[in-house]
Parts: sequence; structure tokens; C-alpha cells
Amino acid sequence: MTVLPPRALDAGIAGWRGVSHRLVWVDVAAVLMSALFGAVVGVVLLLLVPGYWLGAVVLAVVVVSTVVRLVIAPRRVRAIGWILREDDLVVRRGILLSRLVAVPYGRMQLVDVNRGPVARLLGLAELRLVTAAATSDVTLPGLPEQEAAELRDALVARAEERRVGL
Repeated sequence: MTVLPPRALDAGIAGWRGVSHRLVWVDVAAVLMSALFGAVVGVVLLLLVPGYWLGAVVLAVVVVSTVVRLVIAPRRVRAIGWILREDDLVVRRGILLSRLVAVPYGRMQLVDVNRGPVARLLGLAELRLVTAAATSDVTLPGLPEQEAAELRDALVARAEERRVGL
């Protein structure tokens, strides 16, 4: 468990827990796969379109965006945090566009654990919470598989307790 330092958006909440640093490798794999696709498009444009400017522009954009995304990947992962409070789960994420979401236990309809192929190789999982509101779905990536399963069970139990009281 990683304890994260406070940020301005945290609204005075202390005790934030972070996600696994291995999530950086999942991000790197996703960035490299999209870069490969963009490079293929750029090379095809270089070979098929008269005048090399369009393919060169696509390749330049792919290279620059790939480098930027690889540089900020560790910082983006460090920005993800969560905390279980008495009445809700609070999740924070984002560097430039920060988001702080509090999901009351009684409003949770579905708690799902997903594992992609790269995350599975690294022993990581993503916890997804669904509520009735369309904009309040929350994902918490980069949790160790065991921690994700335990958190899912704890959230389901707390959600059941809160719904009984309604």
C-alpha cells in the first residue's frame, strides 16, 4: 500500500492510498501499441500519397505525442488515489484535469473487477463501480489482484448494508 501526499483538490481528506507503480508498464504498453498503429498509418501515407508532407506530419505527431505520453505516464499513475470513508469511496485522478469523485456505498449498483492482458501479466486489476447516474461510473486501475478482490468484497458488503437501511 502506498500512502499519497495531500493535494489541493483533496478537500482536507487524509490517508489516500495509491495504486501499484506497475500500472506505468500497462500505460507504456498502451502508448506503444497506439504509436505503432500511428506509425503504420504515417508510413502508408508516405508511400501512397503524392508529396511527403502528410505522412511526415502524421509521423511527427505520433513521435511527439508518444514521447509526451511516455514522460507523463509515471506522474499520471502517482496522481491516482482512493480512500474508503465511513459513507463513501472517494477516488482522485488526473494531472491537468483533476477529478475527485465520492461514491456513496448505498448508490453502488455494480462492482466489477477487470484484467487486461498486460495488467494480468503484471498481477494487476481494475475495479469499476457503476451507479444509477450515467456520469458517476468510476474506475480504479492498477490495483494488485488480491487487493482488488478484497476491495470489491468490502464495497459489496457495505453497499448491501446501506441498501437495507433505505
